[in-house]
Amino acid sequence: MDPDDHVCLCFRVSKRKIVNFYRRERPPHASLASECLGAGTGCQWCVPFLRKLHRQVMAGLEDPDLPVSPGEYAQRRASYRQSGRREEGAGEGAGEGSEEGAGPP
Repeated sequence: MDPDDHVCLCFRVSKRKIVNFYRRERPPHASLASECLGAGTGCQWCVPFLRKLHRQVMAGLEDPDLPVSPGEYAQRRASYRQSGRREEGAGEGAGEGSEEGAGPP
């Protein structure tokens, strides 16, 4: 995912804005991304992805990434919104386990 691609599709918050927020504010919890233009407060599809970016930024990664294309991301979100169910491991990269609490609210 490129820096200007939207992570929070409900509020059109880009990966760049979220990463810069995490770097600048150093929040103790990923959920505080809600202070960044409401990220994560709409349909909540992006919450596991926000957690992943938060972990990467807090670990000091120079270029945090979400290894998914914007088209695939939007398609997976549409499926989530229709079914109310999140794919196994949503928000996780290859070789990582699923995130605790990654299911729908």
